[in-house]
Amino acid sequence: MTGPTRLDRALIRISGPDARNFLNNLLTQSLDHLVWPGLRYGALLTPQGKVIADMMIWAAGDDAVVLDADPSRGADLLRRLTMYKLRSQVEIADVSDKHNVLVADDVFGEAQLDPRLPALGWRALSAIRSPDGAAAYESKRIALGVPDLARDAGLDEVFAGEALLDELNGIDFQKGCFVGQENVSRMKRRATTRKKFCPVVFEGEALAPTTPVLAGQAQIGTIRTGASRRAIALLRLDRALEAAQTGKILTAGGRVIRLDPPAWLILPQRDPA
Repeated sequence: MTGPTRLDRALIRISGPDARNFLNNLLTQSLDHLVWPGLRYGALLTPQGKVIADMMIWAAGDDAVVLDADPSRGADLLRRLTMYKLRSQVEIADVSDKHNVLVADDVFGEAQLDPRLPALGWRALSAIRSPDGAAAYESKRIALGVPDLARDAGLDEVFAGEALLDELNGIDFQKGCFVGQENVSRMKRRATTRKKFCPVVFEGEALAPTTPVLAGQAQIGTIRTGASRRAIALLRLDRALEAAQTGKILTAGGRVIRLDPPAWLILPQRDPA
């Protein structure tokens, strides 16, 4: 059995008597019942409801939480959290050099099952520095159709619903206010999310990121990350589904592609117009 491998992640520790309330007022996920060694998934949004950074949220004691984010978003996330701090009794620190994020297909130590999708496996914070597992993990998440919001989307590019935070357990719609909540809740109630990430399949080698996806002659999205025969695309999914249902061919880079939505993906309602 292959042992745990390491992911390169930015780790930010928030501690102090106001730590839970501070984050509850900002993030899409509730921390009210998060206890050690628990793990949840959430995001920090703009006031308009677009994703700044998604993250894993680790319990780290009664008054401490560790945010586990992509390193390309780490410095900006730390800056924004510090900006929001104001008079809250919290300490915010980069602890990336003190811990490692380990992942494996099977449970190990005090690892927690990935809250987004069980098939993503197990995850732990550890002082151990295991071998780099980024390539294998990337292949797994592409195969499962799970977007990596630091690679598949630009900063402030996608709304929470477009980023699949609903499907991947990244939003608690029952909690109190968080940044961007009004827009997120309205889009959820009205089922107005038309653009979403969705896996596509094709023949041949990997398609380049940003390759346009066409339904006939009309561009309906772009390829994001991928591998040979499979990629994550950001699409007007309602139009892609309509094209598939009416026999219109979808193409990218001159190749025929086919939608391959996972069973857990919430498909948009068809526009009666």
